Amino acid sequence: MATLPAASVVDSRAVRVRPARLDDIPALLELEAACFETDRLSRRSLKHLLTRAHAVTLVAESGGVLLGYVLLLFHRGTALARLYSMAVAPAARGRGLGRLLLERAEQAAHARGFLHLRLEVRSDNPTAIALYERAGYRYLHTKPDYYEDHQSARCYEKRLAPAGAARLLPVPYYPQSTDFTCGPAALMMALAHLGTGVRLDLSTELALWREATTIYMSAGHGGCGPHGLALAAWRRGLAVTLRLNRSDRLFIDSVRDPAKKRVIDQVQADFEAELAQTDVALRVGAFTAEDIEQALAEGAVPIVLVSTYRLNRNKAPHWVTVTGLDERHVYVHDPEPDEAHDKTPLDCQHVPIPRAVFSQMSRFGRDRLRAMLILARRGGG
Repeated sequence: MATLPAASVVDSRAVRVRPARLDDIPALLELEAACFETDRLSRRSLKHLLTRAHAVTLVAESGGVLLGYVLLLFHRGTALARLYSMAVAPAARGRGLGRLLLERAEQAAHARGFLHLRLEVRSDNPTAIALYERAGYRYLHTKPDYYEDHQSARCYEKRLAPAGAARLLPVPYYPQSTDFTCGPAALMMALAHLGTGVRLDLSTELALWREATTIYMSAGHGGCGPHGLALAAWRRGLAVTLRLNRSDRLFIDSVRDPAKKRVIDQVQADFEAELAQTDVALRVGAFTAEDIEQALAEGAVPIVLVSTYRLNRNKAPHWVTVTGLDERHVYVHDPEPDEAHDKTPLDCQHVPIPRAVFSQMSRFGRDRLRAMLILARRGGG
């Protein structure tokens, strides 16, 4: 395919938008070189993105000439899509192709069931910023030093389907620093929102982990269980309600070694003895989205244990912080970005998860453990 057309050969009236093919890669690489001085997609990245199940690339062409492309990423288990990259050949600009590609990207995302689209744009690109703002994208925040040349990025979001607006809590976002500190990170976000003066740093994260860990998990370092996190939250001045659907030993089936099982048993027994000396409310029984909604309405912040299977196909326990609901979705701060799989911190904030999916996610293991902490200021203040 011919690329990088001269302005005299561009006919925007004859533009066709179609899914990209592998044989478009040479043309896409030329377009990358012509449009971007830094942060260019490589041949290897393009091949991966064109063949993976959770991305789509659309190209605009006219008369066999590639004029531009748009690349979308879809986040498994959520209703969130990300506009990862978009480019229009210099000679084809000013003819509405950017707007056309953006509209087709939104249609592609919506057709696949994704109702929210997010993107980053260079702060020094007023033309692109104007395009997104005219198309109804809402400014979220600015990420400093985001691109390879240290330029900042403006972050935007658009809801692709009409629905009741979610009232999202302005919970500060904190990404976990290790594979095993999702619980402390989720708790830190709630602590920060509830005005406890907690420092969002590695020292606090590790201190909470040492305080609340279950010692062992299926592999690697132990994660934090609900009893330990409840105690840690109570010690930092919060009113805590612990909701569990079981009253037996948790996570004990995740290890085979009898000695490790004894340790897990003892750790939970010690946590339970300490909790008995506090005013933490322990309620055993199933909970629903309506319980989460009530907690949010009362000014509390729920943190919920989920299985990561629907997010990344790994069956691991994982804590998330709930930031809101609407009639279709539960919104969460997921403390685990994954840059290797194009999951940035922007993709982990106020993540919309369909209610039915969240109901399935919030059951872990063969025994379908359900655990939630409802955290609030003491005295309701």
